[in-house]
Amino acid sequence: MKKSEWSYRSAGEMTAALAAMEVSARELAEAAIARIERFDPQINAVCVRDFDRALETADAADKALAKGERRPLLGVPLLVKESFNIAGLPTTWGFPQHAEFVAQEDSLPVARVKAAGGVILGKTNVPLGLGDWQSYNDLYGTTNNPYDLSRSPGGSSGGSSAALAAGYAPLALGSDIGGSLRVPAHFCGVYAHKPSLGVVATRGHVPPPFPPLPDTHDLAVVGPMARSAADLTLLFDVMAGPDEIEAGIAYRLDLPPARHEDLDGYRVLILDTHPLVPTDKEIAAAIEALAVGLAAKGVRIERQSGLLPDLAEGARLYMRMLMSFFAASWPTDVYARLQKEAAGIPVTETSLSAEGVRGAVLSHRDWLAANGERSRLRAEWRDFFRHFDALICPISPVTAFPHDHSPEMGTRRISINGEAHPYGDQLAWPGVATLPGLPATAVPIGRSVEGLPIGVQIVGPWLEDRTPLKLAALIERQFGGFVAPADYR
Repeated sequence: MKKSEWSYRSAGEMTAALAAMEVSARELAEAAIARIERFDPQINAVCVRDFDRALETADAADKALAKGERRPLLGVPLLVKESFNIAGLPTTWGFPQHAEFVAQEDSLPVARVKAAGGVILGKTNVPLGLGDWQSYNDLYGTTNNPYDLSRSPGGSSGGSSAALAAGYAPLALGSDIGGSLRVPAHFCGVYAHKPSLGVVATRGHVPPPFPPLPDTHDLAVVGPMARSAADLTLLFDVMAGPDEIEAGIAYRLDLPPARHEDLDGYRVLILDTHPLVPTDKEIAAAIEALAVGLAAKGVRIERQSGLLPDLAEGARLYMRMLMSFFAASWPTDVYARLQKEAAGIPVTETSLSAEGVRGAVLSHRDWLAANGERSRLRAEWRDFFRHFDALICPISPVTAFPHDHSPEMGTRRISINGEAHPYGDQLAWPGVATLPGLPATAVPIGRSVEGLPIGVQIVGPWLEDRTPLKLAALIERQFGGFVAPADYR
């Protein structure tokens, strides 16, 4: 038998069954463990197993349930991206030199999941330093896509997306700065939510050997992944909130409700191509089919607007700030090499790769100027969302691509409609939401002719996370959502 009856059940269904004593937390954990042991030799999504402690946690959950206790995730199995600290488990971010590092305390998101009663089965695989749309490293090997083992499951939360698609657990934790939640969700046909910047505290999501201090990140967020929109909201609610060490002393999170409860209230701008990179025709066709379906249900659809900020300029600014963020931790020799490279780039060169090199060597003065541009961009997005409730657009210009572990990322290429394009051009779409700190919910909407999942991102107004989350749920209810890969049903 390939799966137990619980393999593709939602966390909500599991919670109801646990409360009704139709299944025990231990039975759910044992079924998940058996499935991982059976299928992970070929998928390789769960790189750190914590099965003994998971069974102990499940037994404790069963005792609490028997006493009538109820918590949002009590007894529900889930997985956590390797980059989150979990006390007693290694945190390496894929770096071989940190293979022996063991976290001494839980990251704050993990602590919140545990407090909600979640049963953590283990940690999921990532690329080196979380810096790729593939998930492989010398410590744990390569994670494969359950829809086609020869292809990437995405990155850097690729282990989490592959595990969800393969039916290991209904929930997983991930993170995102360059699409690391959304691209894996798109590649594996699941759901993910990139929260508004600052809504979910990230303490303890840090590479070794840095201490787990309160949030100091720019652009980067952590967020939930699931196989349904309802489960995505469930885990988001558990994770969200200020860090108690700092902001939690003075304020609490009080996000506004979704702008509308039904499809016919929404005003949506649909985009299917970016000024700097084309979109695969199958992805564009899936987006058009969604737009037609939404319009038939009363959604006010527009396909262009003068209120939309300049996506080309936004993408270039995003590259400068993103690479400035990354370069802060690079060795001096690498920084010196990039300084020479940046000096040789013509002033007129405005490609994404050129902007990335420039960003890596920004002075503080230049960074402040770039941050000022970002503030102007945020104001433009505020104006946009006075007229629209959401932007629906691609997550990536392509579906899941074949594994490519070429050591020089700059030499890699992706194929869009049969033409080769720079690998790094994939950053254009994730940056739409990342640079201004907007929430974005990844939603599966179809399949390619090869059977590969196609997803979109629903970008919403800052701090109005419940609007794209609600729209995701309405789309799922009306048009369907996750469909399990054929070999794992």
